[in-house]
Amino acid sequence: MLAKVKSLGLVGIQGYEVRVEADLNSGLPKFDIVGLPDISIKESKERIRSAIKNSNFKFPITKVTVNLAPADIKKEGPLYDLPIAVALLVCTEEIRCTNLKDYTFMGELSLDGSIRRINGVLPALITAIKQGHKKIFIPAENSVEASFIDGIDVYGVENLRQVVDFLNGKSELPSIKKQNFSDLCSKNSSSNDFSYIRGQAHSKRALEIAAAGGHNVLMIGPPGAGKTMLARSVPTIMPDLTFDESLEVTKIHSIAGTLNLDEGIILQRPFRSPHHTSTLIALTGGGNNAKPGEISLSHNGILFLDELPEYNRHTIETLRQPLEDGVITIARNSLTVEYPASFMLIASMNPCPCGNFGSKKRECKCTQSAIQKYLGKISGPLLDRIDLHVEVDDVSYDDLTAKDKTEESSADIKIRVNKARDIQLERYKNSNHFCNAKMTNSEIRKYCVLDKDCEELMQDAFDNLALSARAYNRILKVSRTIADLEGVENINISHLAEAIGYRSMDKKYNFR
Repeated sequence: MLAKVKSLGLVGIQGYEVRVEADLNSGLPKFDIVGLPDISIKESKERIRSAIKNSNFKFPITKVTVNLAPADIKKEGPLYDLPIAVALLVCTEEIRCTNLKDYTFMGELSLDGSIRRINGVLPALITAIKQGHKKIFIPAENSVEASFIDGIDVYGVENLRQVVDFLNGKSELPSIKKQNFSDLCSKNSSSNDFSYIRGQAHSKRALEIAAAGGHNVLMIGPPGAGKTMLARSVPTIMPDLTFDESLEVTKIHSIAGTLNLDEGIILQRPFRSPHHTSTLIALTGGGNNAKPGEISLSHNGILFLDELPEYNRHTIETLRQPLEDGVITIARNSLTVEYPASFMLIASMNPCPCGNFGSKKRECKCTQSAIQKYLGKISGPLLDRIDLHVEVDDVSYDDLTAKDKTEESSADIKIRVNKARDIQLERYKNSNHFCNAKMTNSEIRKYCVLDKDCEELMQDAFDNLALSARAYNRILKVSRTIADLEGVENINISHLAEAIGYRSMDKKYNFR
């Protein structure tokens, strides 16, 4: 007897339909799974056999062949356990369902027949909707994740017996109740806030500009100056995630298995801070299953690299493509996967091995050659992709202990950032991006027009700082953001001068 059941597969964050075909033939008892299954699927034979028997169903004592179509795409993960079990039970007539074609199945089986959580439910559901699937069974543990998707009836099931009884009409099973994303969005409850940071007005201003335009930032300063605290406070001034942005982020975290099952969706912009000993695969993603790495997990959020020169140079050079294109491509022998990777890079570093070069309060004991060797760990092409270079110096005792001075809160800064972002959303409403940092060359020519005085200033900066063409464009983008923060239509000389000031360290630290 032949049975066909629908399921879904994933390549990266893109889904596709999988047809699970089960066939029973006379012959010696044997259980084969074909259709390019990986090891976890091949091992599912024993899980499925035990789950069916322990759910008090009969497992066919004959030759069993299961095909996962299309057969030219490699299938990965244990999510096919449930559809294979259902197909076999249809073959043995344990399931008598006349409208089986209306249902799709995903889930991993335990030996006792219970259904365990799986990764990638959200992107699979989005694919199911696009391909016209009507009803889908998923593990109950993934129910919260699925509750934000409209357009398909989703059933969260706990065990195989529950699925069979529902399909046979012996019991009712309510679909998962939908949740409203806007009802869950709350004010940022982070323990970090700009009001807790004393002094550092110049650095706070630079980070406000970065948040307003989505620009990349490099902070340079001695140890203990507050670079890490500044970076960790940036999420509190970033615009809130929209629902579409949240879905994109959640899809990546769902596939990676890092999604909080109690929340089911990412509500705040990611802040990822991998250690400097992280491997290339940990940062970019990959491995046998081409899983997303830290670069993709920070999509629509912040990737913070503390002590940038301490990272392996070959590893951080892989940032070039995602910083430029907003995606990262992972190529392996068996497949090529593209993950979204549009993030804001915040990096910090000391100016020399001892950390005191350029400090107003501490003496540097490093030789010039040691300083150049240390700074040389960061390549010029990577620095060119960083919009703002910010010098962070030690905070004075008076700034730390001043009781009559109140620092501006993140909430107040966020109001200005949101106003600037609203201007950009309107400006790029017909584009596929939403902030100044992602402007194309044609958009730069349209929205970053300089008057005569600004042209003269830019030419002086270009010659004296030995800027590249990419750095020139970055300055224009930052100028546009500064003008947006002031609510001004045209870039003036003060906006341009401030933007140039954030590139002056190219020459001071002899990066070039």
